[in-house]
Amino acid sequence: MRRAKRPASGTKRPASGAKRPASGTRAKPRKGVFRPTHGEFNEAVRAPGSYLDAHLPEPDYARPLLRVPEEKKAAILEKLTFLYGSKKASQYYPEVERIMRVYYAHKTAEMIKNDAVFDPAQRFTEKDSILITYGDLITGRDEKPLKILQRILRERAKFITTIHLLPFFPSSSDRGFSIISYFSVDPNLGTWEDIQELGKDFRLMFDGVINHVSAKSKWFQEFLNGNPYYKDFFTQFSSMADLDPEALKRVMRPRTTPLLTRFEAIDGPRHIWTTFSPDQVDLNYKNVNVLLRVLDVLLFYVRRGADIIRLDAVTYLWEELGTASVHMEQTHQIIQLFRLILDVVAPHVALLTETNVPHEDNLKYFGDGHNEAQLVYNFALPPLVLHSFHTGNCRKMSRWAAGLERISGSATYFNFLDSHDGVGLMAVRGILSEYDIGELMKRTLEYGGMVSYMLGEDGRHYPYELNIAWYSAVNGMESDEPIETQIDRFVASRSVQLVLRGVPGSYLPSVIGTENDVETVLRTGAKRDINRRAFDVDALMRLLEDRSSRAHLILERLSQLAGVRVHCPAFHPSGEQSVIMRNDAVFSLVRTSLDGSQRILALTNVTGSRRVFRLEKKDVERWPRVFENLLTGEVTRARDNQNEFRLRPFEVQWLLFVDP
Repeated sequence: MRRAKRPASGTKRPASGAKRPASGTRAKPRKGVFRPTHGEFNEAVRAPGSYLDAHLPEPDYARPLLRVPEEKKAAILEKLTFLYGSKKASQYYPEVERIMRVYYAHKTAEMIKNDAVFDPAQRFTEKDSILITYGDLITGRDEKPLKILQRILRERAKFITTIHLLPFFPSSSDRGFSIISYFSVDPNLGTWEDIQELGKDFRLMFDGVINHVSAKSKWFQEFLNGNPYYKDFFTQFSSMADLDPEALKRVMRPRTTPLLTRFEAIDGPRHIWTTFSPDQVDLNYKNVNVLLRVLDVLLFYVRRGADIIRLDAVTYLWEELGTASVHMEQTHQIIQLFRLILDVVAPHVALLTETNVPHEDNLKYFGDGHNEAQLVYNFALPPLVLHSFHTGNCRKMSRWAAGLERISGSATYFNFLDSHDGVGLMAVRGILSEYDIGELMKRTLEYGGMVSYMLGEDGRHYPYELNIAWYSAVNGMESDEPIETQIDRFVASRSVQLVLRGVPGSYLPSVIGTENDVETVLRTGAKRDINRRAFDVDALMRLLEDRSSRAHLILERLSQLAGVRVHCPAFHPSGEQSVIMRNDAVFSLVRTSLDGSQRILALTNVTGSRRVFRLEKKDVERWPRVFENLLTGEVTRARDNQNEFRLRPFEVQWLLFVDP
């Protein structure tokens, strides 16, 4: 694994304006206890081995070839048999193994040695944090965007360990998600060398946009040209006349455009399955050659430095007319097949599934906790956080969080609040009421945002996501509130993702509190552009260096929270989590380290009023001697049976249990 960067020391400003707890007898901070303004980031490698060295530019076939363990070979054959039958599985397995061997021959001897000691349980720790960004969100006149991004992140991303670099390939639409070539870097952004340089400072996440390709891609153009190899690369119909309209309506889709798009091919018109847009043609995984070519792509990404592969829109991978064509068992088998192959040739690489679906369906992409995705987007979290802060009541979020069970030692949740897309609503169906969802939509519109819709299985349109920048989503636009109150609310809302079980991820525009970009939406007509604001590098640096600017203050506050978190093994993704549901105004949970040696009570006031949270002795297994506020250094002695903690509006307190 890559080493984490050394963060600078903390800042003077408390992360949420915290003051001393009112109850108990206060004592002076103990010597030697961690303070946000002291200490340095632990640079020890989080898992055995380092993948900083690049792969070999050419395969080395002079060394022994990869030998696939028999149990892995049997498991791969089992997946292929499920998908294509035993005859094709036996016929095509040698090609799968050949692709694996070619990739393996590009690995250095050091990489192979590190594989042998890699511990999946330490793939992610409390030190991990992911930053989501497009390659060109920061631009300048004299440098390619990827070079600028590396320079800025090296200087400013103090506690980030992984960069999720959104699609940086040549693309024809959908802000990079309609890929023309999987194997090239968009020259407007930079080169593969630029990405390799970025990978020297951070782990990298690449997008595996493997549900569809651009209609302008070579694969689809060869299909239209009649190349027999590409004949069945896409789900196609020669005529609409023979299709059952009701069957088409049963297909669940995140868009309201027609499912099938007509194209003129060399042998006549073809109606192609297009889940997302007429420019994004779905791949047909019933053709085993599609699977093989995609496997080529994914292992090429690993060679180019991908430590995590995000499987974009993977829930729609397998199409079956007459069904909803989501969550198909074939889709799960394909993901498990990818996991099997990566476990053999690149065990340090993790899969992240992007499935904006109801929460219970989302969890199924963990498989049994050991055989499918290592990370799953926690899609229910963003709307639940918004609901809590809009209503000043966190009970529904607390109930949901109490059910976030430990998946396994090698799999966990990806906790995010916003991204390049919107705030998905599918995951909270059954968690929030229809009234609650309606109120979220109403507040979004009032705060200058928009709502996108999807086509359900019954042919009706349903709200799919809220399109709004996170700062605007919690504070509105042109608010007359004091800026301090707005920043407190914003930081408190973002602190929730830092304390929940899982790995936190942040979207670059949000770490500096950008608002709705309505002007771009009016220009492009794309609702999601409301949260894709780009920055001129010089203007951005002036903004960040202005100590009175909102951007500077927010980044400083979030950096302090992150700076505390990396020193707290209680926040390990697999650490224990116990939600305390006594006060609907204060989101409260206790996190415990894997070895049980550290416990932290995390409190978040979701209201604009002063609140008191009472912790009783029966709430925890061991009653501490004192509570230490890690964000302020204040210490409160524990009373016999209970302690009360007073919180200012939107205050965050992380209270370390100091045992006798």
